[in-house]
Amino acid sequence: MTQSVVVQVGQCGNQIGCCFWDLVLREHAAVNQKGIYDEAIGSFFRNVDTRVVGDSGNISRGKIGSLKARAVLIDMEEGVVNELLQGPLRDLFDGKQLITDKSGSGNNWAVGHKVFGSLYREQILEKLRKSAEHCDCLQSFFILHSMGGGTGSGLGTFLLKVLEDEFPEVFRFVTSVYPASEDDVITSPYNSILAMKELEEHADCVLPIDNQSLFDIISKIDLVVNSGKSGAVVKPESLVTSNDGALKRRHKKPFDAVNNIVANLLLNLTSSARFEGPLNMDLNEISMNLVPFPRLHFLVSSLTPLYTLADVNIPSRRLKPTLQFVSWNQDGWKTSLCSVPPVGHSHSLLALANNTCVKPTFIELRERFMRLYKKKAHLHHYVQVEGMEESCFAEALSSLSALIQDYHELDVTRNMPGHDVPRLSVAV
Repeated sequence: MTQSVVVQVGQCGNQIGCCFWDLVLREHAAVNQKGIYDEAIGSFFRNVDTRVVGDSGNISRGKIGSLKARAVLIDMEEGVVNELLQGPLRDLFDGKQLITDKSGSGNNWAVGHKVFGSLYREQILEKLRKSAEHCDCLQSFFILHSMGGGTGSGLGTFLLKVLEDEFPEVFRFVTSVYPASEDDVITSPYNSILAMKELEEHADCVLPIDNQSLFDIISKIDLVVNSGKSGAVVKPESLVTSNDGALKRRHKKPFDAVNNIVANLLLNLTSSARFEGPLNMDLNEISMNLVPFPRLHFLVSSLTPLYTLADVNIPSRRLKPTLQFVSWNQDGWKTSLCSVPPVGHSHSLLALANNTCVKPTFIELRERFMRLYKKKAHLHHYVQVEGMEESCFAEALSSLSALIQDYHELDVTRNMPGHDVPRLSVAV
């Protein structure tokens, strides 16, 4: 079995991380009822004897002592991290895994990337190295962050370059929450475009999560739950928006429903790496099979079911015949089967697709950026940061436009007829 380290950056990243760790604990508790530290739980947790000081307290097998998450928590404001340390999940983390400041990044990518990046680089690197040393076979880093704020977008993408330089062989999988069009952070288009350039250059795979889509999902689920229709009774523990049944009860927060959806995506994504199944898939196979071109590594995710009805017959389904593949890769399909379903479900399906439907999101983001950039609005807040120049905006815009064009060229080829590729003949 391999191990992964989760790096939570900024307010959004740490809130999603909190939901993720709670779900992972519930899932392993349902499967591992004897409390034995095995390879599955070792994927994301260390087993520690708290009576022993230092690294010699790590326990590689036997009964579970005290679990510590393989995680690094970073935020330039103390609020969310302090809540974690004072909440029911506090025993999962210790001070050696945390980096916080008090001033915050002021919703400014340049402050997060240029100022705090330089200031905390060595501390971040030290904690990443320490986390890696606790792994027997480190396979991937999962970075959780948002694109609209200052710390998540700026320091979160600075971190990617650090990981690429120091751990070039370790898979970098980024979950990026993109701001909705009505986002309350006025500079979020600037932050998002500047962060996009870093994601293109330094991530192996990006799982873009659109905030507006998350709110739409919540609205649809609420309609079903509150419909009162006969036969539409939903099992509460099956809702991907709910933390009902949590092992460690915590107070509900305004964004818990949204963050639980993202946490469920990550839970499904990593299940094959944590549990046995008839058709397992390593996380690095995602990049190998779904990323034909280095820059085009933005994967669209689909998760079902979002809830389970108390009385429902599940029809058999076939996905592949209805999908349009590019002419030069008609068999671009990879399947993994895991024997352990998520808590509250008898079954679950996560589909990751590298397709051109991300293009409208990027175009809309560019349009929002241009509305500000044409007026040079709020630009002075960025260029006054040491190391930040106005040319950084032009370069980021050019990079995104080139990415959009790449997707457009692929979009044009989707209706072209496929051609049989000549096969190599071997003389006998």
